[in-house]
Amino acid sequence: MRFLGLAFCLIVWAASAATALEIEDHRLFPGTGERVLRVLSTTDLALFAPYVLGFQRSRPEVSVDYTVVSSSELHRAIRGGAQFDLAISSAMDLQFQLANDGYTLPYRSDITQDLPDWARWRDLIFAFTVEPAVMVINTDRFAGFDLPATRQDLIALLRDNPAHFAGALGTYDVRESGLGYLFATQEDRSTDAYWRLNEVMGRLGPQLYCCSAQMIDDVGTGRLALAYNVLGSYATDRLAAVEGGRMQILQMQDFTNVMLRTVLVPATAQETEAAGAMIDLLSASGLRELPGEWPLPSLSLSGELESSGFGPISLGPALMVYLDPLNRRAFLTEWENAMEQQ
Repeated sequence: MRFLGLAFCLIVWAASAATALEIEDHRLFPGTGERVLRVLSTTDLALFAPYVLGFQRSRPEVSVDYTVVSSSELHRAIRGGAQFDLAISSAMDLQFQLANDGYTLPYRSDITQDLPDWARWRDLIFAFTVEPAVMVINTDRFAGFDLPATRQDLIALLRDNPAHFAGALGTYDVRESGLGYLFATQEDRSTDAYWRLNEVMGRLGPQLYCCSAQMIDDVGTGRLALAYNVLGSYATDRLAAVEGGRMQILQMQDFTNVMLRTVLVPATAQETEAAGAMIDLLSASGLRELPGEWPLPSLSLSGELESSGFGPISLGPALMVYLDPLNRRAFLTEWENAMEQQ
C-alpha cells in the first residue's frame, strides 16, 4: 500500500507544459515588485521558508512562487518543458541527468566557485546540503528489544519477531520515489545485506511511501514501528515536534547513504538573474560552519561523515547507471519480487 505525502494532491497545469503537476504544497511569498521567481522543489515548505525569507531580505522586490512536488514529478516536469526558474531536488541522479541531457542553464559566480569540486558539476548543478539517510523507530514499539546497529542486526530482529513487526515497517515505493530509488540503488552497490533485508521486510507486509515526511509522521503516531532510509534532516525536524520521546533516530554503522540536495536552473527559466541570486544564497548557506538560521545541514557535515567512513554520493556520470531503462527495469523487477511477496 502506498501513502501520498498529503491526503490530497492538487492537479494544476504548468505554465508552458502539456503535463499536469501533482502538487504536494504551494505558497506564494509576495514581494514589493512585479518580478516572480518560480521554484519547483522537493523540499518541504516549512524547511525551505527560511531560505526564501532570507533571499527576500536582500531582494524584497522579488516574489517567490514555491511549489513542492515529488522528485520524480519534478524530473518529469523539467524534461517536459515546465517553466520554472529553479529546480531543487533530493534525487541527485535525476538532477544530474537533467544537467547532462541539456535541460539546464549554466550559472557561475565567485560563491559557486568556492563550493568543493564534489559539490558542483560544470556550473550546471550545485549541492548545498549533505544529508544522511537514517532509520527512525517508535520507541514504544521497540520496548524490550535491543536496538539494531547494522543491517544484519535489523534482519535478525525482524526475522525473529515477525508477529510484532508485521505491517509496521515503512520504506519507499522506489517505483514512484526518485529519492527512494537513489537510496536503494546506492545501497545495492554498497552492501550485500540490501537484498536480504528487502526479502525479510517483504514477508512482513511493508507499507510503501512516496516521501520521508509522512513515513516519519507515522512512526510518531505508532502506526509504524520503523521507517527505513528516511532523510535525517526531516527526522531531526520532526523529532523536535514529538512529545514524550516516542521517536529515535538510528544511523546504521555498517553503511550509510549520504545525499547531496542540489539546485539547478532549468533551460526554460526566465528570471535567471534572481535564480542566480538564490543559488548564491543556497551555496553560501552550504559553505557555513555553524548552523545559524538555516534548518538544513551544511556541506561541512561531509568531513564528519567521511571521518566515520561515510562520504557523500558523488555527483558524476556514475549516477546515471541505474537510470538506464534496462538497468532500471531489472532492478525494479527484483525489488518487486522481494518487497511484494504473497
